[in-house]
Amino acid sequence: MDRSARAFWLRSPGHGEIRDVTLPEPSRDEVVVRTLWSGVSRGTETLVFRGGVPGSQHTVMRAPFQEGDFPGPVKYGYLNVGVVEEGPEHLTGRTVFCLYPHQSRYVVPLAAVTPVPESVPAARAVLAGTVETAVNALWDAPPLIGDRVAVVGGGMIGCSVAALLARFPGVRLQLVDADPARAATAAALGVDFAAPEDALGECDLVVHASATERGLARSLELLRTEGTVLELSWYGDRLVSLPLGEAFHSRRLVLRSSQVGTVSPARRATRDYGDRLALALDLLTDPALDALVTGESAFDELPDLLPKLVSGEVPALCHRIRYGDQNGK
Repeated sequence: MDRSARAFWLRSPGHGEIRDVTLPEPSRDEVVVRTLWSGVSRGTETLVFRGGVPGSQHTVMRAPFQEGDFPGPVKYGYLNVGVVEEGPEHLTGRTVFCLYPHQSRYVVPLAAVTPVPESVPAARAVLAGTVETAVNALWDAPPLIGDRVAVVGGGMIGCSVAALLARFPGVRLQLVDADPARAATAAALGVDFAAPEDALGECDLVVHASATERGLARSLELLRTEGTVLELSWYGDRLVSLPLGEAFHSRRLVLRSSQVGTVSPARRATRDYGDRLALALDLLTDPALDALVTGESAFDELPDLLPKLVSGEVPALCHRIRYGDQNGK
């Protein structure tokens, strides 16, 4: 079998390149996967690309199959869908999801791949890692029937959370974003949209995912007394100021974090990482989630694409990367 592959590396902050690599021979407990699609998780990957991972978080922020170290050279990424070329009979030819960087072909342990359900197109399955983050967040929250909820920040994570919240019965839900273009995405997901100044208040729960100081401050303003802001944004090396005077204490507001690196304590006794990812893939049967993929480029374009995603020249939620032959589901 062909052992050649090509991988995207961040050579140094702001500068990417594609490198030729030779794959190792797989062991009996490994599979060879040929990539069909990968996804650029715009928030985290653009932060990595600009060199914004603080030194204190270099270990915490490592992706499962990362090579190199921050700030670079580093091979980073975690949204990869491919077809198994070599492996056990029950997996050979199957489409799988893996938390692997942008690379045309790779070798990983059997346990690192999760079969994509037949009802989920491979091109949509690149969203699995993002929907998994949303699942973990809603385990952390958790919303209750009839809650008044706002999701502040209509990026990839915020829209994924809103898409899942739209399935909760009796919930009053708004997606809040300063960009009016996000209204179309909200409509595709079946969610009400509001600009920050028009958002409905007295919320039981606000999920914040705008990664902005202003968005987090507005999230606190939208709460009812004793309401909760669940913080999903990660600010990297940026400092954030918050109005924790004013009514923060008198209204007994709650600000708590959520992070996908560990399974939520609410489910840790009964679910593992594999269960959570399998659930996320099952949830991707909903075609409405295609609205989260807002662009597509060929793999060879990645070195030129990342700077444009960082600058905003190419606006995106999830930007999908296409690899050569698309034979597969």
